[in-house]
Amino acid sequence: MVERSPTVRFCRWLFSWRGLRCLLILLAWFVTLVALFHGEENWRGRRAWDQYRRTLEAKGEPLDYAALIPKPVPDEQNFAATPVIKSWFEKKSAYDSDHPWNDAYSLVVEKVKFPSKPKDARYERRFVDLAAWETAFAALRSGELAPRQEYYSGKLDAASRAKAASAVLEGLKANAALFAELQAASPRPYSRYPVNYNVETCFAILLPHLRMVKDTCQRLELKACAELAGGQSDQALEDLKLMFRLADSVKEAPVLISYLVRVACGQVATQPIWEGLAEHRWSDAQLQELELRLQQDNFIADLKAPLVAERAAGVSTVELVRKKGLAYLNALGNTDGTPTPANPVVNILGRVIVPQGWFYQEELNYCQGFQLEMATSLEANKKRVSPAQVKADTKAFEQTMSVTGFAGTKFGIILHHRLMARILLPALTRVATRAATAQTAFNQAAIACALERYRLANGHYPETLMALAPRFISSLPDDVITGEPYKYRLTDDGRFVLYSVGWDEKDDGGVLGKRLFDEEKGDWVWEYPAN
Repeated sequence: MVERSPTVRFCRWLFSWRGLRCLLILLAWFVTLVALFHGEENWRGRRAWDQYRRTLEAKGEPLDYAALIPKPVPDEQNFAATPVIKSWFEKKSAYDSDHPWNDAYSLVVEKVKFPSKPKDARYERRFVDLAAWETAFAALRSGELAPRQEYYSGKLDAASRAKAASAVLEGLKANAALFAELQAASPRPYSRYPVNYNVETCFAILLPHLRMVKDTCQRLELKACAELAGGQSDQALEDLKLMFRLADSVKEAPVLISYLVRVACGQVATQPIWEGLAEHRWSDAQLQELELRLQQDNFIADLKAPLVAERAAGVSTVELVRKKGLAYLNALGNTDGTPTPANPVVNILGRVIVPQGWFYQEELNYCQGFQLEMATSLEANKKRVSPAQVKADTKAFEQTMSVTGFAGTKFGIILHHRLMARILLPALTRVATRAATAQTAFNQAAIACALERYRLANGHYPETLMALAPRFISSLPDDVITGEPYKYRLTDDGRFVLYSVGWDEKDDGGVLGKRLFDEEKGDWVWEYPAN
């Protein structure tokens, strides 16, 4: 019975010469099929990617991230080559990294707050509450700063703010050496921060200076507002110029987050300009200098360079995974730039299962998704942003990237070669909005400076914006949303309302939404509080 057992008979056949020959033939067929599959997929993927890459490069679109890294510059010409900036890149403890500032401002900034407004209340632009800052600084000095204490004075009139100005400036004196060092370096023509770009993956590049640049601008904002309230417009102008220099210092970095920090710093700078205009603190010469500076930036056209760098960083990342193996995907989560030891088993299985051509398909789909999502923003020399087109681009991207059923599983995403696109691209959806709001803020501030110059010359604001050019402004910027002149009208108290129709592309008559630059409803407005 044992001799007649199917299992025994099969084992005898399997280990016979005839059985082994059949197995070897089957194995050879399997290896041949795998080789043919890999060969076809490699040829198809490489061919598609090479065609797409050549098309982009023929248009002057760089895909090599290394070529975008800024070149070193001599220290004497480098704004970012000062001792204090170099110290930002020194290795520190985890606590110091989370708390890089040790000044009075950092200890009270979260405690000075305006009261919460009703849910549906419209936004109202207000002066910085200098009296609250004075109280918070005093509590800190006396050791009475409670952990959950919040400060709000409600004293936003000129007299109260002027009275508090000196105490606020005293609270910022700990940063005097920092401001002086940066001011001294401001005339240097270039800015190349000591960033270590020599890391395996572009997304692990450490950028500690970005937080410090933004934090410095926020301190300068408070300082300039206090100086304006105290009648020191010359010093306020110098601080504003330093804020612009800090914002510009990150302009050439091939990193999208640097662009977003520059945008944020630029918008912070408009608060002191607004306060000075609201209370007629600026002289004609100062207004002219501010106006010329505000007209130098084109945040919309400048968006293309960091987007191109972001795309090149994604391509470089896929290339690294292709060369180092699937196990290298773990290294993408590293934030310190150090390589992660590869798992050889995962890499061997990846080489057998995943054709090299699939990585080329990943690069292709990543770039195509990037182009689809940011089609409007990647157009050079633009001065407009169409919210409708941006929304259409985003919708088209989401429809292309959204897959259901088996294709929506992790394995299905890999088979459809959309893994890197799904990981890297969703962070780009609001970049165009940021560019539009920043450019609107600068355009409106420049026009407001021209309006104030007209008032200084004539004793009142003009009936229309057309009266400003060319005497008070070289040319009037158009609304970045519509491409038409900004909306403008005089108010009953002798002031004005200047506004863009906003992201909803609907003229609400100069009525703000819930925020200064609301993305859902309301106009983007430049106006002053009623007398």
